[in-house]
Amino acid sequence: MKDSILVQHLKMQFQNKTVLQDIDLKISKGEIFGLLGPSGAGKTTLIKILTGQLRQTSGTAQILGANTMELDHTTYTQIGMVLDQAGLYDRLSCYDNLALFAEIYKIPKTQIAKVLEKVDLQKSIKLPVSKLSKGMKQRLVLARAIMHKPKLLFLDEPTSALDPATARYIHELILEEKAKGTTIFLTTHNMEEASKLCDHVALLNEGKVMEYGTPQELCKRYNKQEQIEVQLTNGEVCVLKNQPETGNIVKEYFEKGLLTSIHSLEPNLETVFMEITGRKLV
Repeated sequence: MKDSILVQHLKMQFQNKTVLQDIDLKISKGEIFGLLGPSGAGKTTLIKILTGQLRQTSGTAQILGANTMELDHTTYTQIGMVLDQAGLYDRLSCYDNLALFAEIYKIPKTQIAKVLEKVDLQKSIKLPVSKLSKGMKQRLVLARAIMHKPKLLFLDEPTSALDPATARYIHELILEEKAKGTTIFLTTHNMEEASKLCDHVALLNEGKVMEYGTPQELCKRYNKQEQIEVQLTNGEVCVLKNQPETGNIVKEYFEKGLLTSIHSLEPNLETVFMEITGRKLV
């Protein structure tokens, strides 16, 4: 099976409001795919459809070759989820929370200590969830999602409101899962996160996919200014047009020993999104 997720002409309506419109996606096995958009764009709704929590109005969606309207226990044992509502039991310890999950999925209890160590919660194994910080809770949810070694992992805003150190740690765990061959479906409005992690991204706005491609492709596609920035030894910063004539200027800076740095001013995903939609990713 080449594609882990296949979505064709998917539409979702709640009463008279269209939340998703004509969505087409093809996500290959082993890639990190990012669905990017502001709050209310329809990202979480799409994840709920793909995981069988909602039934779309029209169109089709498949995960791991199974129709999302007919998911069974076999398919669910092959997916992991980190969603906004963690579903942790506050009074139970980290170990006991994972033990409940292990019972449902018939996972050996020996896996619990291993996965807690993987997410750096081995010292908190007996600590009740109510005593955990937000970042620790998020790592515990991630531990639960990967404990049964899923083929497909859904991550809905996994680093939202976390401190940079915790977010970086979760990024490392995500990349480790990818290295194992896990397909990862990531929603985020953090463009730096998307650029760092994702093989392909789709920009979602008001329920429509506005653009699709690799982060690098999208930034180059909308690089209309074609400028470079050079910094001189006196601290001066010059912005120059990226054209043949500029080469002579840069050459002169080099010859006089005035140049300290040079780089192209390509747009980032945030800039691309704003150009396409006229709004910020918040």
